[in-house]
Amino acid sequence: MYEIRIALPDWVDGFLAAYQLYPTDDEGRMQLVLALARENIRAGTGGPFAAAVFGRGDGRLIAIGVNRVVASRCSLAHAEMVAIGLAQQQLGHYDLAAAAPGGCVLYTSAEPCAMCMGAIPWAGLQRVVIAARDMDARAAGFDEGDKPQDWLAAYARRGIEVVSDLLRAEAAAVLAHYARLGGEIYGPRADP
Repeated sequence: MYEIRIALPDWVDGFLAAYQLYPTDDEGRMQLVLALARENIRAGTGGPFAAAVFGRGDGRLIAIGVNRVVASRCSLAHAEMVAIGLAQQQLGHYDLAAAAPGGCVLYTSAEPCAMCMGAIPWAGLQRVVIAARDMDARAAGFDEGDKPQDWLAAYARRGIEVVSDLLRAEAAAVLAHYARLGGEIYGPRADP
């Protein structure tokens, strides 16, 4: 049997248990996401990216994701993809808009790359809150892929609200810290 297995690091349960109450506002939720990204770096369990899916109607935390590309040896294991996939499994449906009362919101430590950008509408997410920009991830050495220039307008046409630059400086500092530490910059290799 063939399967893809992407597991969250062992520290996640203890990390989340330390939160008595999950944040209820955008800034608090993004602070949680950035704390996850920092811990992923500190623990040496992945790249400097994290994401979380919250219910839009009830505000509950449904799933989190941290970057697991290197650990899982799978380029699909971006933080957003992990959070989306775990949210779908948690709710028992591929369409998060249909599965959660009021739909779902994705909080992500950096602007989605080309792959994650495509997954957002297909997963039925209705709102995306972003910290660092594409240029911040690229400055740290990551290849974000070829993204449409008008992606914000395309999301708007699909009814997906986007909030950008929430705690951007803090998120960009996480990316820069990872690069300074010499963290593995994964992605397609340049021509040999």
